[in-house]
Amino acid sequence: MRAVIEGEEREFEAGTRLYEIVDQFQPRHRYDIILASIDGKLAELHKKIKSDSHIRFITTAEKPGMQAYQRSATLMLLKAFYDVVGAEKIEKVAVDFSIGKGFFVDARGDFSVTPELLAQVKEKMRGYVDRKIPFMKRSVNTQDAVELFERYRMYDKARLFSYRRVSRMNLYSLDGFEDYFYGYMAQNSGYIKYFDLVPYAYGFVLLLPTLSDPTTVPEFVPSQKLFEVLKESSEWGEKMEIADVGALNEKICMGKAADLILIQEALQEKRIGQIAEMVAEQPDKKFIMIAGPSSSGKTTFSHRLSIQLRALGLKPHPIAVDDYFVNRTDSPRDESGNYNFECLESLDVKQFNEDMTRLLDGGTVEMPRYNFVTGEREYKGDFLKLGKEDILVIEGIHCLNDRLSYSLPARSKFKIYISALTQLNIDEHNRIPTTDGRLIRRMVRDARTRGISARETIKRWPSVRRGEEENIFPFQEEADVMFNSALVYELAVLKQYAEPLLFQIPKDCEEYVEAKRLLKFLDYFLGVDSEKIPHNSIVREFIGGSYFPV
Repeated sequence: MRAVIEGEEREFEAGTRLYEIVDQFQPRHRYDIILASIDGKLAELHKKIKSDSHIRFITTAEKPGMQAYQRSATLMLLKAFYDVVGAEKIEKVAVDFSIGKGFFVDARGDFSVTPELLAQVKEKMRGYVDRKIPFMKRSVNTQDAVELFERYRMYDKARLFSYRRVSRMNLYSLDGFEDYFYGYMAQNSGYIKYFDLVPYAYGFVLLLPTLSDPTTVPEFVPSQKLFEVLKESSEWGEKMEIADVGALNEKICMGKAADLILIQEALQEKRIGQIAEMVAEQPDKKFIMIAGPSSSGKTTFSHRLSIQLRALGLKPHPIAVDDYFVNRTDSPRDESGNYNFECLESLDVKQFNEDMTRLLDGGTVEMPRYNFVTGEREYKGDFLKLGKEDILVIEGIHCLNDRLSYSLPARSKFKIYISALTQLNIDEHNRIPTTDGRLIRRMVRDARTRGISARETIKRWPSVRRGEEENIFPFQEEADVMFNSALVYELAVLKQYAEPLLFQIPKDCEEYVEAKRLLKFLDYFLGVDSEKIPHNSIVREFIGGSYFPV
């Protein structure tokens, strides 16, 4: 039997599994091999090699590989935690959200999360690594799985699979501890060598390596402001009894989607009003600086905030930092030779500061507009002068970075960080990354307003994420206030718009793997009609029908 592995034709015995030959190819890779691609499709290493197949190994430095590492580490953690504490004492162990380069775990029951307890759990996990225990996989009837999860007291999973259309599903187990995970796993526990557990707040953080450095566990750096926003969102989900996708589907089936939309929109409007009042109470604040990652809804938020400010007697003026782009021919380029519009050097920072200082001093400024067609900054007689009630609402990815507004006194700036911090999880052990929600938002908007295909959006996304890591996330704790733009119902709405776009991606292209993952993810959701969504909603920025020029 012959197969082509990483461009090299090899002879194998029938029945050979991928993990049996990994050691032969590992020296070619800097980082650990954890999955494979067989004829363009992801596969776990327990798969048998088939004749005439083309195989490429995937390491933890690639997104599918790191995701498999994270899932496998989570199963190891759960197994160890239940072994140390005892199932009878555990109420829940939920992998809740991402914080400080790790995953916050909300652990509740008849025990206390102490450094001593976590040390015991870590010791158990390291024992699993040494033993190289296989992650076992079995396919079961979906209804049987629902009954099984009820016996395991994993009621969130039982509810989730009550709404699944598929007749069968895969379960994974580690040394007898069985659970469901959304996606592929490592072949055995020996692959999961790098991790740490750090007590934090009312739970602890599972620290794992990152894509940029798959062999190093990063130091835990608390983000207290971000944590408080995420905690508040999780608590709201629990109060509304919508902490996971199964609960959302249940509300939809009960005909409560319209009520849910109204409640969520009212909650966001109330929060925007509170932020406006905070600004109005500080008359020295003349520059509202709004920053956030891609597809956070910054534009809609800035318009809604402006309305609330007007209601309080202020006169807000929107300013897009993008209008201060240097001419395209003068733009810096990245390591690939492409224009880098994400870095601070792509902006005319000197001119921005001169204009803002002149406005603060009572002068008149002709405001620029950047022409994205010609790639040049233009002036067309748009003059601005600030009066006593005037205030500037400035939006841009660098707005929390004081290097952008170096000449403005700190007392005149009010900083807002906005992001779509998804409070919903698939279930207690399968979180929804906030980046997935933003990617789906961007995909829908790109196709609707820019004629950009889902394939191209997925292709560009790693570059967008790198820009966020460099230019936005390091400054998020500098914000005076944080705003969560995620809506608990939005993925049930975006599903109808995103799925046709994802199905257009050809199976033979590199982006198909990510498209297939997102399609499987969206399949967990029951759809919700967009008709009931208010026209000032942040969701309208992506699906269309907004009152605002977005």
